[in-house]
Amino acid sequence: MGGCTGPRIWPGCSVSPRTIYRDMGKLSAAGLSIVGTRGEGYRITPAITLPPLTLTPSELEALNLGLAVAAEVGDPALQGAAETLAAKFDAVLPTETIAEGAAWSQALTAQGKATRVFAHLPVLRAAVLARQKLRIGVAGEETRVLRPMKVENWGRFWMLTAWCQDEKGFATYAIDQIESAEALPELFVDEPGKTLADYHP
Repeated sequence: MGGCTGPRIWPGCSVSPRTIYRDMGKLSAAGLSIVGTRGEGYRITPAITLPPLTLTPSELEALNLGLAVAAEVGDPALQGAAETLAAKFDAVLPTETIAEGAAWSQALTAQGKATRVFAHLPVLRAAVLARQKLRIGVAGEETRVLRPMKVENWGRFWMLTAWCQDEKGFATYAIDQIESAEALPELFVDEPGKTLADYHP
């Protein structure tokens, strides 16, 4: 598709460069892998088409975390690929899966978040499943003891919901703001007013 992409209309080319630029942009937005090279024109690179996929919530969590990590590497090409891949998945996911506002893509706009999430996620998830108390340290605040109730992600933004033993109430924490997380030997059982069903944000 070369020849018509120069600064002027070449012989035999019936459209202007502006029209070609616009059309290439539309093809790229439609999902085709278009590469433009100065002096050579445009070409379509091989693309991989996936069949319809059904993902479990855990698989979607893994996908989100992987995209967030890829967006933080120092390679601009991988960062760009992570952003475009995230946009493609976001475009086809059910609306109820995506949180309101910009929460879905927050981790792609701030460096270091995915790394901090990954550091504490195993401990937090294990404590939720085992119903085991946690001691966490949050940036700029004193440590606190929690009854962890739920770990969830709104796209690539991760949150912990817990009953805070020190503050005597429910609290939510952005996992990327947690600096330390330690599982304590003490387990907990449901008590009236301290269960996830009692939490009304």
